[in-house]
Amino acid sequence: MSNSWSRREFLKTSAALGSALPLLGAGLAPSAQAAEKKVYKTKLYKSCSLRVKTAKVIIEEAAKCGYDGVETWDWDIERAQALEVRAIAKANGLRVQSATRGWARFNMPEAQNEDIETVKKALRNAAAYGADALLLVPCRIAEKGVLPACNFKIDFDPKTCMIRSVVDGDNAPYQEYIRLHNESTKATIACVEKLIPTAEAEGVVIALENVWNNLWVLPELAAALIRSFNNKWVKGYLDLGNNCKYAPVPRWVKAFGKDLIAKMHIKDFLINTERNNGGDFVPIGQGSIDWIAVRDALEEAGVDGFISTEDVPHYSLAEHVKIMDLFIEGRLTKEAANAVKPFEFKK
Repeated sequence: MSNSWSRREFLKTSAALGSALPLLGAGLAPSAQAAEKKVYKTKLYKSCSLRVKTAKVIIEEAAKCGYDGVETWDWDIERAQALEVRAIAKANGLRVQSATRGWARFNMPEAQNEDIETVKKALRNAAAYGADALLLVPCRIAEKGVLPACNFKIDFDPKTCMIRSVVDGDNAPYQEYIRLHNESTKATIACVEKLIPTAEAEGVVIALENVWNNLWVLPELAAALIRSFNNKWVKGYLDLGNNCKYAPVPRWVKAFGKDLIAKMHIKDFLINTERNNGGDFVPIGQGSIDWIAVRDALEEAGVDGFISTEDVPHYSLAEHVKIMDLFIEGRLTKEAANAVKPFEFKK
């Protein structure tokens, strides 16, 4: 992403993780069905991320490794550049399936209009790439007043998506958080409404994502926000890992369902309640997520579509394909991941 709160900052593995603890029924124990390849009706497609300056190299390698598509972080470019990357992908039998706009500042009045215009540009460039979705994080709020993940018990109005409380009992200490959260929700709804005509004209879905922005951390609340638009051009970009500290990933899948999921990212997170952020990102298959349960949840919800890795360490493009194939086949466990590439925490 283009600003200081990039995804890669969250993907740095800690040198001293400590013990990982279960949280909110996160399902640490992998399912016992990992040994045998399962048969699913839903179809998932593999994608990786790229930058325009290295697009040709990445696309050619991705095609050789067996990817189905790519996504790009570069939205602020000339249209001709997007068309060139699109042509390279097509020549290699792939497609640019999504683009990322990243963080917007819709809850900052002084920046709203500017960011609405940049998102419009991103939608147009996404269309030039040939993508049918644009990842957008509408805004974030400061960490002041944010609760530990295990303490969130959010009550909200399903029609307005306004939060009424965040804990059982006395909510007085969290009034500032509730205020900032509700203001951000109102701003997001207002700004995204202004973007829908451009999304429709370009044929690109606005795929909203909450990436560690302290907003909409309850699966049902995040889904309610997206559903409130009641518009096929506004859906969700569901990261299968970013929010597992708040609720088990299958619960996120169930809350969003087939109709709200435009695209998916795949990463892993090791929950550790002793750390300020609730844990650390780790290589896929090495964290607290039961990936077989996630795959089963996607099947139950009838979700088809692209899953994409990001610019993360540890696995190469070819190794990521093997990891994603294990996930798609319902066989991704820690043992299976270690067979692709062993991983040990440095203590």
